[in-house]
Amino acid sequence: MLFPSSRAGGVEWIAAFLGNPGPQYEGTRHNAGFMAGAALAKDLGVSVTRLRHRALTATADIGGHKTLLMLPQTYMNLSGEAVGEAARFYKVPPGRVIVVSDEMALPPGVIRVRPGGSAGGHNGLKSIIAALGTEQFPRIRLGVGEPPHPEYDTADWVLGRFAGEDVKLMEDAAARAAQAVRSYITDGAEKTMGRFNQKHAGPSHH
Repeated sequence: MLFPSSRAGGVEWIAAFLGNPGPQYEGTRHNAGFMAGAALAKDLGVSVTRLRHRALTATADIGGHKTLLMLPQTYMNLSGEAVGEAARFYKVPPGRVIVVSDEMALPPGVIRVRPGGSAGGHNGLKSIIAALGTEQFPRIRLGVGEPPHPEYDTADWVLGRFAGEDVKLMEDAAARAAQAVRSYITDGAEKTMGRFNQKHAGPSHH
């Protein structure tokens, strides 16, 4: 037995990467979570293609822990329907459900790891908080920056695509977020926050 566990299917952790399904949303700011999921899947050599719990899923071994990677296909605002269903099915407690999402309050390329906290106006996180019945689940947020001026419609902004140097910054951020997921599972919250939470984009100095 690769994964000795009494839980259904042996899944110990869930890593949920948020975004909107469909080619028209690929590469948009709101799909920063999906980008991190793609980076992690590539890193682990798995393809997240199995449709279960209203999400594309794959299981992977991260530091000896069987982890369900999921890309909810419910659209962002209903992410909790997929994540809640999977958490109940595998009996994974909220403290082991890592949610990876975009964050306008952080500059492009910056990632922030937290063991819990409010939705901060993010509809995907709101939906997951409602589904899990708690704010106490880890999240990794990828900065996508604020709209250039206050009148700019935030929906248009998050559904817009990265341009110029932000493209490279986001590729790097997605790769770091993927590493942060692995770190959180193997090394815990404190070490991961120390390693990945920075004020600015750029290489980590730890």
